[in-house]
Amino acid sequence: MINSTKALRNRKTLGSERWKKETKSRRDRQAMAGATSVAGSGSKKRKWKRVNVAMEGVSETADHVAPIVGYFPSGFDPHGHANGDPNIKVFRNKRRPNRLELVVSPSDSSVDFVGRSYAGEAAVPQICNYAVGVLDKESQTLKIVPIASNKILRLEPRLKGNSLLETEVSEGLAEESVGTNKVERKVRELTLMYGTKKDRDSDKRWKSFFSQRNDASTDEHINSINHETDEGNDVLEDAVESIPRNIPPHDLSADTPDKAYHLDEIIPIIERDDLFDILEALESGTDISSKSYPTFVYNRRHKLREIKDQKEKGELACILSYISHLCHFWDRQKHEHFEHLKIPRASYQNFTRTFLDPNSIKLTAEKKELMIGYILVLTLFVDSFQTDPTDIAKDLKMTTMSLKPYFVQLGCKGKHVFNKPTIWNLTAPLRLPEIIKTSRRNK
Repeated sequence: MINSTKALRNRKTLGSERWKKETKSRRDRQAMAGATSVAGSGSKKRKWKRVNVAMEGVSETADHVAPIVGYFPSGFDPHGHANGDPNIKVFRNKRRPNRLELVVSPSDSSVDFVGRSYAGEAAVPQICNYAVGVLDKESQTLKIVPIASNKILRLEPRLKGNSLLETEVSEGLAEESVGTNKVERKVRELTLMYGTKKDRDSDKRWKSFFSQRNDASTDEHINSINHETDEGNDVLEDAVESIPRNIPPHDLSADTPDKAYHLDEIIPIIERDDLFDILEALESGTDISSKSYPTFVYNRRHKLREIKDQKEKGELACILSYISHLCHFWDRQKHEHFEHLKIPRASYQNFTRTFLDPNSIKLTAEKKELMIGYILVLTLFVDSFQTDPTDIAKDLKMTTMSLKPYFVQLGCKGKHVFNKPTIWNLTAPLRLPEIIKTSRRNK
């Protein structure tokens, strides 16, 4: 036992001595390598010239604006233009001074290059800081001017004389609003920046169509009714009868059910080019999926195969597709996500204007009633004005009994059959329920 302990001690002593020798030799090699590098660098040592400069930091004030950098992603050379240098203008928003627009107008050209500090790349959060330094060797001064990340603008080409774009530049800078609400303005800005030519043309057509509907004649009619209500009780009753109802556009004097509700106003003609997806799928031989379309539409797809007239078939396909998009929009407002097809942009903007409150941007109770009326009227068109509400009630997450007041408000009559759901018929002329005017008690 004693011999083994001595052998272990001798082994540890030899190991420590070997480790000391290896460490000493490693240090010697590193010292020799350092001396060699110093000797080699001494022969190539660079002589630096000392320059004394005065530094000045320029900050942005009311009289001085920090530099704005604009670049052309299209490769346009502003100085290589044959007719001279372009005209450069900077616009500042009156209500939000931090919003700027840089407009570069080449001479004798129909294109302007516009860069915005509140949209596109400049609106994306940046983590880098930029500055421009100008060194004057004669006066030995160095000026460093900081550049904010939203002052580096991407200059996009814009056609001159485009009324929609001029509205975007002038009214967007002066009044800070292009659309009727915040959602519409953001959608319009994104369309103008990143949308295709088809989307921009469609947006322009929709704007002209919407302005024609909201002309001054409607306001004059309402003002005349308000003026007549002051003349007596008889005129008051006539004005109450002319109060617009919360139902789709209709005609009380129509003699047939297909004319009782205006289909061209419920589904605008400018939107119908994007409503042939169901018909194209069936004509190509691919059947539509029950997960992508509402139950009402899926159970009536066979009607497209039975119709021989191409005009009637196209009209029915537009109605079925429009019902699908309305149900999809309904699910979005209820925060329910299913497998749906994409809503066309023109139809989505129409739904936003018609069914969402412009202040809260939500589906209020009044707008909900109007949207259900639109859907039920379209189901009447599909079923030849005699519809079974079972399928559409399932799509709206409602019961057939809860849809009864909506059908009654549309002027429909229910036909009861034993052990079967009520069939709702639309007859002409329309007989809408009377509006009961309640008077408040004088306190």
